[in-house]
Amino acid sequence: MRPEIAVLDIQGQYRVYTEFYRADAAEKTIILINGSLATTASFAQTVRNLHPQFNVVLYDQPYAGKSKPHNRNEHLLTKETEGQILLELIDHFGADHVMSFSWGGACTLLALAHKPRRIEKAVVSSFSPVINEPMRDYLERGCQYLSACDRYRVGNLVNDTIGKHLPSLFKRFNYRHVSSLDNHEYAQMHFHINQVLDHDLGNALRAARVIDIPVLFMNGEWDEYTTTEDARQFGQHVRNSHFREIRATGHFLDMEHKAACRDTREVLLGFLKPALKESRPRYSYTQEHHALAI
Repeated sequence: MRPEIAVLDIQGQYRVYTEFYRADAAEKTIILINGSLATTASFAQTVRNLHPQFNVVLYDQPYAGKSKPHNRNEHLLTKETEGQILLELIDHFGADHVMSFSWGGACTLLALAHKPRRIEKAVVSSFSPVINEPMRDYLERGCQYLSACDRYRVGNLVNDTIGKHLPSLFKRFNYRHVSSLDNHEYAQMHFHINQVLDHDLGNALRAARVIDIPVLFMNGEWDEYTTTEDARQFGQHVRNSHFREIRATGHFLDMEHKAACRDTREVLLGFLKPALKESRPRYSYTQEHHALAI
């Protein structure tokens, strides 16, 4: 399963690395949106869950992953700018669905507020409109460590909090990834955290009120940072909201163990392509060295 790779020019300002997993029999295309500090590698398992039922698009933000060498990274990007980049990619690939992970949910909601004409459904996973106490503690400590470029503490913070339920192999490679990022990536994450703490996700929530397509909010039962209960408050902002809890898993859902992978896949296909739910299609769960995300 080799993707078609391209580096796209976005409005003459950014160069974005993309991977397109084409499926000849697929009728729909879905774009996956990373969480903070993550790259296309973080969706390795999700691609397996969705392909070949869908064409799948992955991409790296201009400051991250394989987009990074193609950009000067002299300016910090707002979530609004990331939302505009997503809109450009939706148009370029003719996407029908989008799916975000963690903080990627903010720019996804901002993009959906523009009502891109082709998008039929969206999935927002491991995200919440509430900054609860565990999340606030995580973000505040993250701000401190990121501003000091304390790589050891940043890497351990991720694994000790939102990544606590990951397999040990994933934790090792997650630590290696997070602790080896460039200074501008730490500055970008620091900027995003301050935006969240200052505005409490208000911009994304105000934008979400005009979204009229079905949106599935999917959270892990053990995730104390973006809880299912907190995520249900999206129902006050997104009129066509749906909610599902993945049992016995934390923030990283399909990456954490085989049963969570199976259950996540069934929830996704049941929402995006309900006819497949009855056939209970096969899935695979693989722990890959490069499957990293936060």
